[in-house]
Amino acid sequence: MKLNQAGYQLIQEFEGLKLKPYLCSAGVPTIGYGNTVYPNGRKVTMKDAPINKAFADQMFRSTADLFAKDVASLIKSKVNQNQFNTLVSLAYNVGTDIDADDIPEGLGDSTLLKKVNVNPNDKTIENEFLKWNKANGKINTGLTNRRKKESIIYSTPIK
Repeated sequence: MKLNQAGYQLIQEFEGLKLKPYLCSAGVPTIGYGNTVYPNGRKVTMKDAPINKAFADQMFRSTADLFAKDVASLIKSKVNQNQFNTLVSLAYNVGTDIDADDIPEGLGDSTLLKKVNVNPNDKTIENEFLKWNKANGKINTGLTNRRKKESIIYSTPIK
């Protein structure tokens, strides 16, 4: 699967656009639509020059597409477009955690993904989104609101 326009817009709405470097809620230097690294792999620093919207859009699109590809590789069940978009939105924010350990540092080792892979329509998945609402171990209102909206969209049937 791939993100559709609604998926891109969802992530952009949550991330917001900032053309100058800023510290995200976890204290990580960030720029554009929540990017912590540039396309060349260099980490964003607070000393970096501002970017323009065209570059921010390009960087966002390529980053979002990479996350979509990773999420597609993690999903073992058939999900609908809303479900896929919200899983990519979550991963864009918390990471995919594609590694060899079982420590849930992102979507890859999460209970949420395990439930999606058993039954993507399991109603308890909504609650799993809400567990990803902390920055540096503290509950973050912005993340709580984001997770609530993601869980609602995830559970919304496509007509």
